[in-house]
Amino acid sequence: MELGAVLNTREDLLNSSKDDDGFVQQNLLIDEVMPLLLETKVVDSEDVNHTYYLSNDDKIKINGYTVNSTGERLQIFIVDDSYLSESNDDFYVSQRNNYEEQFKKAIRLVSSAIQNKLKNIQESEPIKPLVAKLGSEDGLTQFDVIEIFLVTLSATVSFRGEEPQLRTIHYKDNNKSFSHRVVGKKAQSKELLFIRRVVDLNYLANIYASQGRAEPLKVVFKDVIGKNIEVIKAADEADFESYLCVLDAPILADLYKRYSSQLLEKNVRSFLQFKGVNKGIKKTIKDDPEKFIAFNNGLTITATEAKTSYYKKSLYLESLDDFQIVNGGQTTASIYFSSKEGLDISNVKVVAKINIAKTSKSKDLDDLISKISEFSNSQSRVSKVDLRSRSPKLVQLKSLSESVLPPSGKKWFFERAKGDFNTQVRKSTNGQKLKNEFPPKKRFTKELLAKYYCAWGDAPHLVKKGGEKVFRMFIEDIEPEQGDGIDINREFYEQLIAKIILFRTMEEVYGQGKNAIGQLRSAAVPYAISAIYKWSNTTNDGTLLLQKIWKQECLSDGLIECLKELLFLMNELIKKYSLSDDYGEYSKKEELWVAVKGSSELKSFMASASTKAALNI
Repeated sequence: MELGAVLNTREDLLNSSKDDDGFVQQNLLIDEVMPLLLETKVVDSEDVNHTYYLSNDDKIKINGYTVNSTGERLQIFIVDDSYLSESNDDFYVSQRNNYEEQFKKAIRLVSSAIQNKLKNIQESEPIKPLVAKLGSEDGLTQFDVIEIFLVTLSATVSFRGEEPQLRTIHYKDNNKSFSHRVVGKKAQSKELLFIRRVVDLNYLANIYASQGRAEPLKVVFKDVIGKNIEVIKAADEADFESYLCVLDAPILADLYKRYSSQLLEKNVRSFLQFKGVNKGIKKTIKDDPEKFIAFNNGLTITATEAKTSYYKKSLYLESLDDFQIVNGGQTTASIYFSSKEGLDISNVKVVAKINIAKTSKSKDLDDLISKISEFSNSQSRVSKVDLRSRSPKLVQLKSLSESVLPPSGKKWFFERAKGDFNTQVRKSTNGQKLKNEFPPKKRFTKELLAKYYCAWGDAPHLVKKGGEKVFRMFIEDIEPEQGDGIDINREFYEQLIAKIILFRTMEEVYGQGKNAIGQLRSAAVPYAISAIYKWSNTTNDGTLLLQKIWKQECLSDGLIECLKELLFLMNELIKKYSLSDDYGEYSKKEELWVAVKGSSELKSFMASASTKAALNI
């Protein structure tokens, strides 16, 4: 990575994080960074609960948080506000303590919340639900890992030599024990694993350069589990080698705790909870742990490089580069969550096959992993849709975006590959003209495309979750495993652009910050759109509304006023029917959507004459 790429990334992020008045906003920077983190699988969703809180007296700060899809990992985001100025040329960082002071602000927040020392935070503060959760018995039980992301528009460098040299700063994971006392109960002790990540310009520029594939996961076994893994070499070919081993279940539990979904980056499934096959895995762990190795198919692991050594005539595996579990992700997760529930996993062993692809070509590696996944997954069916890295339907959509001229005469830009637009800007002889032609409001990525498309449906809770679940739902809808799927034609494209305009306009109507309707925009907007879809679907399937939006490329004043009322109502309904004070997290649950769409308040609003007239239903 060169310094020029880092400078370009800084300029792009600063420009993308400006509000309507031209000021860089920390919450907008977080929104720009989240999809990049999702690309590298260090988060499960681009959705984040914006909870800006700063206390100079307590030396704590937080910009936002999210909880991973399986609930055991709290991910906290903090923006280093020292490097947000466009005029600041001194954004090179060489000392670890520059970042350490920022991390400490988030660590103090967690420690103070667990010990119930933040009682001065008002109920109306967006951070209140998180503080209450951390200070509760339920929160202490739920969370095992606290992962802190320091988002900074600084470049981490070494000043050895004439020019600054980019470098990476890593922080060791720390275990910290907490004592928590609940009134009327004995004090409880809980050990939390703290993981610190520097999300600097080096890291972000690398994501753009690799189109989403950042630094591969390297596992050094002594650092994670305290010892190397004894293995047997089973094959050694020119471009391929294979090892066999038996892994103790606590080893897998430790790996999952540390790396979570990163282990399964190329795996085709996320954890499916204790149902079906996983229910059987849990039962075996509980009733016949010694027989687990006989009943279970084991793991298939891939890597691009293995470091091994001999000790007393035995072969040991020291580390794996680009470590991925491509078959057995359910087994690994089930072992971890069984242990979390209190089951004894000390006598459980799992067979593992480790395949090392001796190739530097990512396409060859991807092909190998796809075939391994397809042929070795026998515990549960693998959809071919899951294994496809590129969809022909997206190629068709890209072609339409380049050929279809909207009524205004200004086309939209579909960024099918990460960083595609910025690359074209730099290649163009007049980059500024291209930026003027396609401002941010006229561009969309494939991840945003999935969100906009799926919001016009009956699953706003999944849209709120975001991430792979929504994108997979979108792909499986337009290109199902059986049949031809949806025809990606001009009519589809026009309706898609209308859905984008509707979604983005409603985000603007809801607002952000002090002038916003509330703190639930990422939930209220898809919930409101799904309500429109549900009631339109009983009349004219919403076609009239979408056609009108496409032709005007905007929303009328009367429609905007109606949508504003709907968003106010939806904001209150989410809070009213939520069974948790953390409304943002609870809005990811289907039961909340079922309660909201069946509520008398929403039915009454949608049935009114003024609403029907505004929405053409």
